[in-house]
Amino acid sequence: MPCWLKTAPESKARAETDRSVRETVERLIEDIAARGDAAVRELSIRFDGWDRDCYRLTADEIAACLDRLDPQARHDIEFAQAQVRRFAEAQRAAITDIEIETLPGVILGHRNIPVNAAGCYVPGGKYPLLASAHMGVVTAKVAGVPRIVTCAPPFEGRPAPAIVAAQALAGADEIWCLGGVQAVAAMAIGTETMQPVDMLVGPGNAFVAEAKRQLFGRVGIDLFAGPTETMVIADETVDAEMCATDLLGQAEHGPDSPAVLITTSERLARETLHEVERLLEILPTRDIAGRAWERHGEVILCDSDEEMRAVADDYAFEHVQVMTRDPDWFLARLTNYGALFLGPRTNVAYGDKVIGTNHTLPTRRAARYTGGLWVGKFLKTCTYQRVLTDEASTLVGEYCSRLCALEGFAGHGEQANLRVRRYGGRNIPYAGAADPVRSQRVA
Repeated sequence: MPCWLKTAPESKARAETDRSVRETVERLIEDIAARGDAAVRELSIRFDGWDRDCYRLTADEIAACLDRLDPQARHDIEFAQAQVRRFAEAQRAAITDIEIETLPGVILGHRNIPVNAAGCYVPGGKYPLLASAHMGVVTAKVAGVPRIVTCAPPFEGRPAPAIVAAQALAGADEIWCLGGVQAVAAMAIGTETMQPVDMLVGPGNAFVAEAKRQLFGRVGIDLFAGPTETMVIADETVDAEMCATDLLGQAEHGPDSPAVLITTSERLARETLHEVERLLEILPTRDIAGRAWERHGEVILCDSDEEMRAVADDYAFEHVQVMTRDPDWFLARLTNYGALFLGPRTNVAYGDKVIGTNHTLPTRRAARYTGGLWVGKFLKTCTYQRVLTDEASTLVGEYCSRLCALEGFAGHGEQANLRVRRYGGRNIPYAGAADPVRSQRVA
């Protein structure tokens, strides 16, 4: 039976906060839909203190950001993007078009067609999270999206050079310096100066996440995202310093970021609790990470690997790091997670920044029904059919006619009957005819 050595206090204000965010975002989206660029400008000034004639960066501004980039920083960005691209290309190669002959003369198939335009949001108000440019833009590029728009907020009163450089190096077609709800709503709805996109991807704060939720349907989205979540599954083969470091390393995302340790070792559990407190005294981001750990940190003691697996699958966390004697045991059995990090030599930061898997992942138990952002999210699998012979059309038509009659769909049935009459020479009456004369005339 699992035992909680540390629990996360219930957040009674959560529902009220969600309601407030929902109502605020609804008003902002309505305003942008009604007033376009004027509303976007007002919101940019209000929330980011950022005003200019056009929020799309010019080629000269982009080149200036690239020029300001330290050569080592540029090399590091290019290295990270190469890893993302390599893995995305392998994923794309695994997605194939198909065509089969299911019956003599009946050809069915599907094509994987990229969306025509994608909007990639890159958060950067608190930290310039340039890695999100790799994850969104590079992946969309590999998928074959013809037009890729990026938005990122200003950082310290100007476009963040590293983010702009990452967007440009990744292959973005349009780079805009806009943040928050105004950015994602402008991309989805369109304004006088921005053409709308077909799909929105990328992480963001609670307001960005809520805006994507409300815009879903008008455009596609990658997934419904909430605060970053991290889980460490560990046994006595790993030490407390590593567990505590990996928990706090993700808790610094924000004060609402859950961090959970699941272990079969009571000694490791208690040592990790002490190690967290020690690290919080020296961690530069301790104010944020400390609040996250206090409010949303948990330590769960389990009796067995199977019990740890069951708890982990129930939580369905975004990031799950496995540091046990046999990580592959969990790889074979876990079913609900955004991404797995197997063994102590890897960690969530590798996945966030550089190793090549995508860091836009499901949260709030959405891992029960979806994976994260990948090449396939930008592709529409669209079917087609072709009937080559009169005999095949007649055969399928006869079945279709009878099935339509079972459902009472006369118009559907007549689509089938017409083919049976024309290609099979059968004297089937018009499905909606009131008399034989009409049937004969149609035939």
